[in-house]
Amino acid sequence: MEKTKGKVVRQFILEQVGDHPRDIARLTEREFNISRQAVNRHILRIVSEGLMIAEGSNRRRIYKLKPIAEKQFTIPLSEGLREDVLWRRDIRSLLDDIPKNILDICHYGFTEIVNNVIDHSAATSLIIKLIITAINIEMTVFDNGIGIFKKIQTEFGLDDRRHAILELAKGKLTTDPAHHTGEGIFFSSRSFDKFAIYSGGIGFHHIESGHDWLVGEEEDGTEGTLVKMKINFNSLRTLKEVFDKYSSSDDEYGFTKTIVPVSLAKYGDENLISRSQAKRLLARFEKFREVVLDFVGVESIGQAFADEIFRVFQQKNPHIHIMFINANEEVKKNIARVYQSGNTLLMAIESSATK
Repeated sequence: MEKTKGKVVRQFILEQVGDHPRDIARLTEREFNISRQAVNRHILRIVSEGLMIAEGSNRRRIYKLKPIAEKQFTIPLSEGLREDVLWRRDIRSLLDDIPKNILDICHYGFTEIVNNVIDHSAATSLIIKLIITAINIEMTVFDNGIGIFKKIQTEFGLDDRRHAILELAKGKLTTDPAHHTGEGIFFSSRSFDKFAIYSGGIGFHHIESGHDWLVGEEEDGTEGTLVKMKINFNSLRTLKEVFDKYSSSDDEYGFTKTIVPVSLAKYGDENLISRSQAKRLLARFEKFREVVLDFVGVESIGQAFADEIFRVFQQKNPHIHIMFINANEEVKKNIARVYQSGNTLLMAIESSATK
């Protein structure tokens, strides 16, 4: 029993140290109700096994996962370059011992992102980096091209690069519909535990363990695009589950359902009150049968904003089923006012969105 608990404690430390490099000992102490001395023994054992490294003095010490395999290389973007060849030649041989579901996700994400670079970026080279630790794998793809958000902004005539992030989050977005479906980034972002794109000073993050969609500032404004994809080896997620999640209940195969983070319709600290903001959110909804609006991070909405979505748009598009999740009471009240039947219909819409 004691040995089993020790393994559980050490696994917890390995899984949490990435997010808690400075306070991992305190976090572990609270989680398992054990002494600091006991926690330190576990940490020292992990370090001695070469799975984690310690940096700094005792008071300022931080811990990091130690790569057990690492590779970085630069590829010139020449005519005829193929992402599947790069996968087989440079990546696949390093992943022999990982679970099949993780291998499939890595294969899908890598080839989709590299294919986007080849077909859309106008770059001359790309840098690929692979880091494998005891608990996860991270793949990074950087190109020196035009930048994904700038490309989308230009191609679709958007007022702001941040609007490009909202459109990416919806899915089915492509600047080359003759050759692409616009599904690669959408499904890649939802297959990995952590997925991020940085370009031109802004960043797009998706964290699968929660409902967090974040728009953050990049440290520098370098053009080009940097994509990071990370997944833990103990993840049970499969590509089929991800694809199935975004198919309507009466459609076995198609990408007919999307979940849209409403907070991405905001620029900065503005409130979501106007019909123009609602129309920004509603763009391209006609490509889906079901749209789930995720109100995480949205404190309130205006009456005009709600009316444009839940009455005006719905009357014009009765075949599109709009639902919502994670709305607070204030948001629910403003949505409820749109419906003549009030909260009864509102509760039905919210309930169906969670199924």
